[in-house]
Amino acid sequence: MAPFNLMAVSLLGCLSSLALGAPTATSNLGKRASVNDVAPGYASQNGGTKGGAGGTTTTVSSYAAFTAAVSGDSAKVVVVSGPITQVAKQVRVGSNTSILGKDSTAVLTSFGLLVKEESNVIIRNLGVKKVLAANGDAIGVQKSTNVWIDHCDVSSDLDHDKDYYDGLIDLTHAADFITVSNTFVHDHWKASLIGHSDSNSAEDTGHLRVSLNNNYWYNLNSRGPSFRFGTGHIYNNYYLDVADGINTRDGAQLLVESNTFVDSKKPLYSTDSGYAVANGNDFGDGENTAAAGTLKSVPYSYSLLGSSKVKAAVVGTAGQTLTF
Repeated sequence: MAPFNLMAVSLLGCLSSLALGAPTATSNLGKRASVNDVAPGYASQNGGTKGGAGGTTTTVSSYAAFTAAVSGDSAKVVVVSGPITQVAKQVRVGSNTSILGKDSTAVLTSFGLLVKEESNVIIRNLGVKKVLAANGDAIGVQKSTNVWIDHCDVSSDLDHDKDYYDGLIDLTHAADFITVSNTFVHDHWKASLIGHSDSNSAEDTGHLRVSLNNNYWYNLNSRGPSFRFGTGHIYNNYYLDVADGINTRDGAQLLVESNTFVDSKKPLYSTDSGYAVANGNDFGDGENTAAAGTLKSVPYSYSLLGSSKVKAAVVGTAGQTLTF
């Protein structure tokens, strides 16, 4: 499959946006997806990311069955049918795994996923919400390569203090060749951390190659994302009510293109010597204060929507809008 049929994505977004008044990203479009779809962006590099395509397929609807099904390194496709609720630590996901939400009812509540020291993992069309900080991130990737997170819906709430929940999508400890696409990231204090601490340059430098595209970021206080040390390509994203958006820091080099920001105080900014090249963005009432970077190209093909077309293409298409 080509990285994206953006004309189709744009058409779906335009059709769905006609009925959108409130900021939502779950329009149940029912777009058919395949277990053989392969990842775009940085996850297409380093040999590519195909998950468990060609392996066994298991459908699960309980916490125990899910935990067992995603373990191990054999090729496997795990289809989540319906909601699963369990207050628990993150579930470890093995290599060569595709986790696919059957439809928009496939939501994990109060426990998240951890891909640690693994490779070749796909997580698609899955909801993860309200994971307590003591139990980890909604989706965490550590010391792993070739992970594609696509058409997911991750959230908590802003009713508690900023440390009540952990991150929604955190990519840390030299995670590499990662793509996060078509995902609805919303209602959270500190959304996405890429590179976990200022003191981890020895491990992270030369890694953390991450693409974030066609995502809908809504009602967030910060970290859209906060990006340390690595190399990031952030394009075709729609930001609504995100106070502090993209923070480039600690030597990170970002290419930021074709994004739209509405009601963001700091849409793109630097701290601690972070850098960005910005092309074709609409920063709304905010401004780009990031230091000029050097990342002007990436090693894969992609298409830009143009900031004027991002909302129509992303709102209503990002999130759990696939069926398997």
